[in-house]
Amino acid sequence: MKKNSLGIAFVLSVSVLFMPGCSSHSETLISSVENPVLWADVPDPDVIRVGDDFYMVSTTMHLMPGCPVMHSKDLVNWRTIGYVFDRLEDTPRYDLEGGTVYGKGQWATSIRYRDGRFYVLFSPNDQPYKSYIYTTTDPAGKWELLARTDHFHDASLLLDDDGRNYVFYGGGDIRLRELKSDFSGVEPGGIDTVVIHPDSSETGLHEGSRVIKHDGKYYAFVISWPSGEPRRQLCYRADSITGPYEKMVVLQSEFGGFPYVGQGCLVDDNDGNWWGIIFQDRGGVGRILTLNPATWTDGWPMLGDSIGHVPSVITKKTEPLPHSGVAMSDDFADGRKNILWQWNHNPVDSLWSLSERPGWLRLHTVGTADNIFLARNTISQRMEGPACEGTVKIDISGMKAGDRAGFAAWNGDAGLLTIADDGNGRRLVAQTASVALGEPGHAVTAVETVDTESVTLEHNEVWLRINADFRPGTDTATFSYSTDGAEWYEIGKPFKMRFDYRRFFMGTRFAIFNYSTTGNGGYIDIDEFKYKK
Repeated sequence: MKKNSLGIAFVLSVSVLFMPGCSSHSETLISSVENPVLWADVPDPDVIRVGDDFYMVSTTMHLMPGCPVMHSKDLVNWRTIGYVFDRLEDTPRYDLEGGTVYGKGQWATSIRYRDGRFYVLFSPNDQPYKSYIYTTTDPAGKWELLARTDHFHDASLLLDDDGRNYVFYGGGDIRLRELKSDFSGVEPGGIDTVVIHPDSSETGLHEGSRVIKHDGKYYAFVISWPSGEPRRQLCYRADSITGPYEKMVVLQSEFGGFPYVGQGCLVDDNDGNWWGIIFQDRGGVGRILTLNPATWTDGWPMLGDSIGHVPSVITKKTEPLPHSGVAMSDDFADGRKNILWQWNHNPVDSLWSLSERPGWLRLHTVGTADNIFLARNTISQRMEGPACEGTVKIDISGMKAGDRAGFAAWNGDAGLLTIADDGNGRRLVAQTASVALGEPGHAVTAVETVDTESVTLEHNEVWLRINADFRPGTDTATFSYSTDGAEWYEIGKPFKMRFDYRRFFMGTRFAIFNYSTTGNGGYIDIDEFKYKK
């Protein structure tokens, strides 16, 4: 074993000019902004502007609470302000009973605003395949469920200026469906038709609708992935909502050593500038966000720099937010966990606590599990590129024989630091684990676990650390531990992180877990989670 340290520093060089008339809580700056603006898993973005404020929703699937709502003043600095729902209950699988909803749940949410109200629509990629429509007057507050209605794959709301409501959706053919004025369901006898049929050049994926109305025309962003070619961003436009629609490729670009960028939305700012917020598959970290200037050329919103490539640097106004970002340290000192934590599936709220030991997060075991993929009350946060570090301090004195607890680089393929209590002492085991999922119910059918190194633990407090490196060609997690918080030792082998297209469908996350293999488990206490980027 070797002592371990974080040996890489990444610096963003920013050119700054203070602007007059700035807000009371921060300064407006002219900044050199590097792409990606969010080097973390924020897939399927939809962004709207309401006055000076931008709001974004994205996909977190099987994680709870779900459908994170993020706020920005500049499309660069983002802060999570709430979630649309705390839990989903369509099937017991959301409680890890009778199967799982890994990679299912909330997908591709659309957000819109009209007359003081926000609306979101999403369709779970799971039975019973019915869309949710929620509304609120405060996107940081409580959202109200308006309706369950027809299933709309990769849908986009369009609230037209004549007061009528529509949803564009589908893969392959893009369909248009009219909704009732109160959003309670589809409008009987309303528009229900195919509006975009891909031409013969579209030989692969064709989905991911995001639709706006601008200067009297309808513009639909749709992702395209022709067979044997890079993915690209299409735009369709029409004078009438029902078409006919004509097509333009508005972005086809490699970026950062990866062959394509594609899927997102279009939004304007208060200065009359237009922007494309487009994600990119970036390996183990997940689907990251790029910000692209949009130039209206012959009535088309062409994305990217002067030659149509994703720019590595953009000069624009910025207005930093307090506590912005997608991952955050937490010492649990105020009796609350920070807003960025999400549970694996629905949590069992009676078996986690911030009050049983003030200043600590206590995780009790929940029932019986054979592996981390079936463990309830696993809690996680995103990782970020180009490199990040997560450290947890855990008190394991409450563990019982058969318990398994620890810290993970968590995905369908996971790297684990597992504390194992076998009744004759405790060991820290570096492991890799891979899950196989099958039908019915997306059930866990097999888990392959490999131990790479083990050490005996003789103290009740242990510090666990994961360093993640997402620079192109790397995607590696390394692991270390300490028994005093000062001396650190590497353990196990470097773990290759991957984006999981088959099971979780998300990037790798930091996760804290505790489960019992016997059903007679105890608990662990987490004093702090320290995050560094």
